[in-house]
Amino acid sequence: MEAVLRRELITNKRICRVLGVASFIVLTSLGAFVRIPLPFTPVPITLQTFFVLLCGAILGSRLGITAQTSYLLIGALGLPIFTGAGAGLLYLFGPTGGYLFGFVLAAFFIGRVLPRVSDKRSSVFLVFLAGDLILFSTGVIWLKVLLGYSLTKLLIIGFFPFILGDLLKVTAATFIYLRVQHRIREIF
Repeated sequence: MEAVLRRELITNKRICRVLGVASFIVLTSLGAFVRIPLPFTPVPITLQTFFVLLCGAILGSRLGITAQTSYLLIGALGLPIFTGAGAGLLYLFGPTGGYLFGFVLAAFFIGRVLPRVSDKRSSVFLVFLAGDLILFSTGVIWLKVLLGYSLTKLLIIGFFPFILGDLLKVTAATFIYLRVQHRIREIF
């Protein structure tokens, strides 16, 4: 297995970067279809945040922003890649719009900060956790603008239901990143 990971399939760095961005657009889109709706909130549980975390870590800040912004643009232009096969510009102004824009900020943050911390599991975990909190902060702030609820209600519908699942996603992303980080540095 190690020999397969070490082998160069595509030696052109530009092609690797394009394929990396395209891959994370597709993965984030597919993550939207892994959806668990909750009856008390307009925000479903999805697998998207897992891919957003890895997007920033693997592609870095510049390409991470490119991938997540492209995901938003493609969905806004009408391709049904948002949660629940949603699409269109108006979708970005719905209840999940803040989380979607948080994808861009989280990918940027993780891509910018992760290369500057040690490769210790705890440091990587904390960077992923901070990126996830940035994502959720933008989502909750947008829910406040959109719905005008109190902070307590916003946390109940926009943050608390996602804590356990996102801790699992952050843990999985940390494990995966630490396993592939050296190879990723060679590729990108």
